[in-house]
Amino acid sequence: MAAAGAGPQPEPGPAPGSEPGALCPEHGQTLGWFCSSERRPVCAACAGPGGRCREHRVRRADEHAEKLRNKIVDQCERLQLQSAGITKYVAEVLLGKNQQAVSTASAARELVIQRLSVVRSVCESEEQRLLEQVHGEEERAHQSILTQRAHWAEALQKLNTIRTSLVDMLTHLDDHELIKEQEIFERTEEAEGILDPQESEKLNFNEKCTWSPLLTQLWATAVLGSLSVGTEDVRIDERTVSPFLQLSDDRRTLTFNAKKTKACADGPERFDHWPNALAATSFQTGLHAWLVNVHNSCAYKVGVASGQLPRKGPGNDCRLGYNAFSWVFSRYDQEFRFSHNGQHQPLGLLRNPAQLGVLLDLEAKELLFYDPASGTVLYTYHTVFPTPLFPVFAVADQTISIVH
Repeated sequence: MAAAGAGPQPEPGPAPGSEPGALCPEHGQTLGWFCSSERRPVCAACAGPGGRCREHRVRRADEHAEKLRNKIVDQCERLQLQSAGITKYVAEVLLGKNQQAVSTASAARELVIQRLSVVRSVCESEEQRLLEQVHGEEERAHQSILTQRAHWAEALQKLNTIRTSLVDMLTHLDDHELIKEQEIFERTEEAEGILDPQESEKLNFNEKCTWSPLLTQLWATAVLGSLSVGTEDVRIDERTVSPFLQLSDDRRTLTFNAKKTKACADGPERFDHWPNALAATSFQTGLHAWLVNVHNSCAYKVGVASGQLPRKGPGNDCRLGYNAFSWVFSRYDQEFRFSHNGQHQPLGLLRNPAQLGVLLDLEAKELLFYDPASGTVLYTYHTVFPTPLFPVFAVADQTISIVH
């Protein structure tokens, strides 16, 4: 008796629908059946009650061939979809990456040249070094894209070769040749080894290659240290001033008052709890710089804020540095830090700045805080800023004033 789970036991004679072909060397009958356990064609006698494959899983050869044909068709469809995906990746993504790298490299090059032109007399060697670094990074990104292009071209060729081979088997092999063909499985495994394209940072231009401590120091000094280039005539918007602050007549000085002032009329623009104030001027593009005298205060915040910054209530959504709408340098006694969105970066300063320079370069996506007395860059932050941006101030001790 056949074992439980064994295939149906064929009657002696050729399988239904089988074609005359190779004969069983043991019984001399047509190999019209296929033994899945031994993975070879057998005759009806081999699969019968007294045959060697009586307890194996046996099925008609034409049925097994049909199953293989269906698998080949499915595999060809998958290969076609995979090829289409890779073709689209090469034609669209890699092309876009190349254009993006060239465009970003061009912007980075312009940034380097623009900044170095301000301090050309003392940093020509730094200009050359940075330009070479930008060029090297552009070449690296370009070479990575070319390497990827070559890799996926080879993968496409391999997939096409595999698919052609499988189609050729499907077209030219009869059932008996097909079920004996081991290359089908090898070809399928080889195709499965070709992975789909993945996003890679290696394909992107690294904008950090333009960052240089020397260049940043010289550039900030040239812009803010001399008060001659790029400084703004920043004044406070009196409609935004907190009732805990007093604004000077020239709208440049803010003085903290612990007692809430009731003289000023409330409005939608005014901060009603935190001692904040926005400038009247907003920035959408370009380079901007301003200086603030802070030597009289032991508790202040200076920076930039989006016009979307909420104004009402004691929550963190209105508190500078505690939300996504503000970026500020702050001092509380001897503690200095940069704050944004509730994240606070401690700054170990050795001295208290008497003046604080703020430099905002929207094209370079950079916000910089600077001590003009020591020529020190206190902190630099890079991001894509929402616009418009306003200079923003907070005072909780004495006074601060914008330098004219």
